[in-house]
Order: sequence, then C-alpha cells, then structure tokens
Amino acid sequence: MTTRTPFPRDPAGPVLPRGSSLKRRHLTTALAVLTGATVLFFGLNFLLNPDGAPSGFGITPWPEGNADGYFAVKGVRDIVVGATVFLLLMIGQRRTLGWVVLLDAIIPLGDALVVVTHGGTYTAALSVHVSAAAFVVLTGVMLLTENGRRPLERAHLTPSAWHCGPCAA
Repeated sequence: MTTRTPFPRDPAGPVLPRGSSLKRRHLTTALAVLTGATVLFFGLNFLLNPDGAPSGFGITPWPEGNADGYFAVKGVRDIVVGATVFLLLMIGQRRTLGWVVLLDAIIPLGDALVVVTHGGTYTAALSVHVSAAAFVVLTGVMLLTENGRRPLERAHLTPSAWHCGPCAA
C-alpha cells in the first residue's frame, strides 16, 4: 500500500512506499511541530513575562543591561521573515507564500500595538505600521486568489490529505 504526500510543484505528490519514508515523515512532522511550538512559546513568554523572559535569553534587559542586543535580535528575525518570502518565490510556492504573507501581517499590527502602548503616537502607529499591515494583507489575498481560486480550494490543503498513516488513501 502506498501513501500520497504533497510535494513542491506537484500537487498530487509522489507515491512513497510504506516503511522508513513514512516513519521519517512522522518524525520530521513532529520536529516541525516542536520547532513551531517552541518559537511560539518564546514569543508568548516575552510578551506575557517581560521581566522573567530576558534572563533566559542571555541578555540583561534595560535599564541595567544594553538594549542594543534586542535590536540585533529583531534585525535577524526580520531578515529571516524576508528570506522566507524570497525562498517561497524562488521554489514556486505562491499559494504557500500567500498564507505566509497573511501571517506576516500580524507583525506590523503587533508593532502598532507596541508603539501605542509604550509611549509612541497613534499617528506613527497608523501611518507606519497599520498601513504596512494593510499592504501585506492585500498582497497575501492577491497571492491566494491570483489564479481565480478561493484560498482553500487546493486538494492537498483539505483535512483528508493531512493523514499519513494507515487511514490515508
């Protein structure tokens, strides 16, 4: 019996034999979930525990420490977000890019919230960050609908295609 798995540029995906390939797929799926959950935990920890989270990061927080380290961290993360966009464009995953860009719209919205809750002006929050979020949302929606499809119309995005065990067809 064989299992179909999604593959870039081939919506139907290659047919994989049962056995080590399927076990590896389960392992890599678990590792990907762990990676995503860990990053989400770190982000939530910094938002919900701003006094305790920095000590686990390794940079002493301002006012005792040097806040420049946090700007370097932000810069690296912004570079990775941009690189993700270019990678998905390069490998031809335009629909996936659309979803990633939509998720990326949360970043400038979060930035706007930080600006207004930490002494910044509403003018700066709206003119810089909310306008950027609107542009990013528009881009994401356009990517998802560029072929006249609705966002969830692809077969490999349906819940029945997510199974990779014995119940998969």
